[in-house]
Amino acid sequence: MYTDNHIHDIVVKRNPSSSRKRSRDGIRSHITPAKKRSSFTSTKCTSGEGHTYAEDMTENKGTELCCSDNEDLFEGYDSIVGDSSFLAKLEDVELQMRQCHDQQTPNPCEDELSDSILAEDFRDSPPRALPSSQIEFQKTVTTPHKSPSRGAYNTSTPDLMNPRPAVNHTDLSVKKPPSKARRSMKDHLKKVLIDNAAASSTVSKTVQQKEAVMTEEMSFAMQAMESISAEGDLGPFFGLPSKVKDLILRLKGIQDLYDWQKTCLSLDSVQQRRNLIYSLPTSGGKTLVAEILVFKELLCRKKDALLILPYISLVQEKVRGLSSFGIELDFMVEEYAGSKGKFPPVKRRNKNSLYITTIEKGHSLVNSLIENDRIDNIGLLVVDELHMLGDGSRGAILEMTLSKILYMSKSTQIIGMSATLGNVRDLQTFLNAENYSNDFRPVELKEYVKIKDSIYEVDPKEETCFSFSRLLDFKYSSGMQKMDPDHIIALATEVIPQQSCLIFCATKKNCENLAGMICKYLNKEFLKHKKAEKDTLLGELKSNGNGSLCPVLQKTVPFGLAYHHSGLTSDERKLVEEAYSSGVLCLLTCTSTLAAGINLPARRVILRSPYVAAEFLKRSQYKQMVGRAGRAGIDAMGESILILQDKDINMAKNLLSAPMEKCYSNLLHDGGRGLLSLVLSLIGLKITTTVEQVRDFMKGTLLSVQEAQVSPERSLWDLTVESIETLKQKSLIEASADVHNETILQITRLGRATFKGSVDLNYCDLLYRDLSKGLEGLLLNSFLHLVYLVTPYDMVHQCKPDWMIYFRQFTNLSAAEQKMATAVGVPESFVARKAAGQSVRKSVDIVVVNRLYLALVLYSLLKETNLWNVSDRFQLTRGFVQTLLSSASAFGSSVLHFTEELEEFWAYKSLLSELTRRLTYCVQAELIPLMEVAGVMEHRAKQLYNAGYKTLAHLANADPQILVRTIENLFKRQANQIIASAKMLIKEKAEALQEEVDDLLMLPSDLPSL
Repeated sequence: MYTDNHIHDIVVKRNPSSSRKRSRDGIRSHITPAKKRSSFTSTKCTSGEGHTYAEDMTENKGTELCCSDNEDLFEGYDSIVGDSSFLAKLEDVELQMRQCHDQQTPNPCEDELSDSILAEDFRDSPPRALPSSQIEFQKTVTTPHKSPSRGAYNTSTPDLMNPRPAVNHTDLSVKKPPSKARRSMKDHLKKVLIDNAAASSTVSKTVQQKEAVMTEEMSFAMQAMESISAEGDLGPFFGLPSKVKDLILRLKGIQDLYDWQKTCLSLDSVQQRRNLIYSLPTSGGKTLVAEILVFKELLCRKKDALLILPYISLVQEKVRGLSSFGIELDFMVEEYAGSKGKFPPVKRRNKNSLYITTIEKGHSLVNSLIENDRIDNIGLLVVDELHMLGDGSRGAILEMTLSKILYMSKSTQIIGMSATLGNVRDLQTFLNAENYSNDFRPVELKEYVKIKDSIYEVDPKEETCFSFSRLLDFKYSSGMQKMDPDHIIALATEVIPQQSCLIFCATKKNCENLAGMICKYLNKEFLKHKKAEKDTLLGELKSNGNGSLCPVLQKTVPFGLAYHHSGLTSDERKLVEEAYSSGVLCLLTCTSTLAAGINLPARRVILRSPYVAAEFLKRSQYKQMVGRAGRAGIDAMGESILILQDKDINMAKNLLSAPMEKCYSNLLHDGGRGLLSLVLSLIGLKITTTVEQVRDFMKGTLLSVQEAQVSPERSLWDLTVESIETLKQKSLIEASADVHNETILQITRLGRATFKGSVDLNYCDLLYRDLSKGLEGLLLNSFLHLVYLVTPYDMVHQCKPDWMIYFRQFTNLSAAEQKMATAVGVPESFVARKAAGQSVRKSVDIVVVNRLYLALVLYSLLKETNLWNVSDRFQLTRGFVQTLLSSASAFGSSVLHFTEELEEFWAYKSLLSELTRRLTYCVQAELIPLMEVAGVMEHRAKQLYNAGYKTLAHLANADPQILVRTIENLFKRQANQIIASAKMLIKEKAEALQEEVDDLLMLPSDLPSL
């Protein structure tokens, strides 16, 4: 039986902890709407205690027209009018009651019901500080016949910007129409609440003051919203909402910006979206400024952003770090590195994307956007390490990318981050940019050199460049003095194990030897420092190697030492980096590549010698290395020590006192390969179609700015004409005359395939011949032939075959595979003679021989996926094998795009697509979905799979706390990044599918009509 007591849960409650509506999904009762219940038991209803079920309120048509079920009249309170589920409950109750009522004798008091149901509830409730609108409603339901009407104000939302005068109740009258038509309780409640929203009542001054403050805040918010549309400004944090500042604190641990960062973000060039180059020392905090500008572009201007980084490892790290921001702020983070990336990118209507790319992939992405007339979608281009414009062929590619953006999109802002350069004005002229520079470092850096037993502080103002600091007096035994004449052990133990130390070595072998030597003479107390954590690290390294562990690391890790260079796998390097960052390892011996990659600061940095391999240090390399000294927030000071021999002193003085190096265009590097590639892509993308247009474009390059320094003997015009002629000779472009007899440049099929595949012009002819020859007898019962075709040409000279290993692997091939090897130009007899040390009379192309050897390495890796076994079998370092695999994956992607442009190679398309996918991950098939997540390597993927996280959906919905407890040696920050990255991938896939659906359902714009 329905009585007053059964409906006491219909109470309007205030939620002090949140301004959002309560979730009602978890509560089910006898008045839950049918669509939210599994079943509903009908109850016979009677009129108890004189109550009857009817209402006498008339219907206000004007109110109905302006009121919506979705409107919320009370910002900080649960809205009854806005809660369709609540109204559905009332309708269910009323329906049941009407059914019961229809079966009973009519009661003359039926006008009393709808009020009395709620009146009893409010009478029994204790007094609370409710807003005036709620109090008025309470009065209304207790005295229903005195409910005021709305009068002339026909709106469902209170006008907070323009408060209205109090309603004069005596002037208002309500005429009942003669009709006795019933009105639903839902409509009655809506009308009463809307009336009360505008009505005045006698309430406490405290409540009135609170509502006045709310009104003022609403007024301010409305003004702010008006300014947003005009200025694109969303909040107080450099134009961004405060949520961004909160996320930076929560995800990065950064409470406040440095003064230089605030100044930079407030520059006129930034505010007015002019191009900017800003230069600071290493570890000065350049990246955070760029990220804030990226957020502003994505959130305020609703444009896409492109972030170009120099290395794959940095791209992966940045994707992991920014995926969490993307999830929170509702934008996409897309990775373009190695074989990852879609060309052209998915066109999104409702979300903006941040493309994080390597230099090479960034160029391909810009080409695809230009080709599809979408380059204006890129509102901001950020280039990290802008000085890499001077870095050989990669610098040439970066210059091409920037030149095309400058020429094709006048609305794209370019921001360049750079180390301090000696000729930054050239870059300013090239980019039409302003410059901001600062010598800020979060931690003071003191630079020293060590000569024999003395330490000197570097002081370029001194005539000798050095000033004496202290004399070393280490008690070395004769044996120890012989093993460590440079006192590296003593210099390192001054700071470790409580603080950290990096030692840069000239070669990879020096890194391993030095780490082993230091361990021999360390005190046994070092073994006790964080022993449990070091044991865990060793276990992780062993599991990562499928039971194999590097003997050097096995010896050094217990002492808190490790080496770091490209000979390690990416998994091993990541584990070593994480252990060093967390303090488990206190010393790393490393090569110069660490200084250019991930940021791993140290209390003391020691340079073992002023050489990188056999070449003397450049000033930029030196600055990058010593810039790692000093950990912000931990150290008050950082120090670097460069160890010198007598023969190197004068060169070191020049190094330390020399001005910063200059950055020059590399379009003419290696015989002008960059210039040829640029001209080819300009014609292929139809950016230019005549010689004159090509010349006009070339005027906007860095090469044009530096023409006098880079090419003093030949003019840019001569170089351009020569490049066009060379491309014609290679059959990559052709010239024809138009109707006005003007020469038009057009790209050939081979030329289009070359630039679309980003294939090196030196190898495009060779690749075409190899693919054509492969079609004559393509081996399909084995991957070997396809693997050979995607083995990178540029790695052939990096490895010399071990002929005995070569012969052993050759004889293990099947008859069909040996026949294929002979067909490409490597007969068994040749390999056998070389293995036996005999001379070979018949000439064989050594490039083909070496390439097949590398193909055998890749083929072995595909068959068993155990990198350690393969590296041991071929006597190659693990790092080299992994680099070969990564390069083959990227080149395979290029070959695939190459074949897609040439009809005669149609057979390769599906074959190369599957092979590229396998080379990208080179793991068991079930692990591939997990490997798509940024930062998840093979070992981590196995851990996750074995723990039950077998798909992206499992990872995206994982609880970080459970993940940390389940997965060994996984920290909460890493777990959060993995989950965010998985969510971003699922979001990206879902968005792509939705866009495809929308395109299919969209009405064609060119649909024929009468």
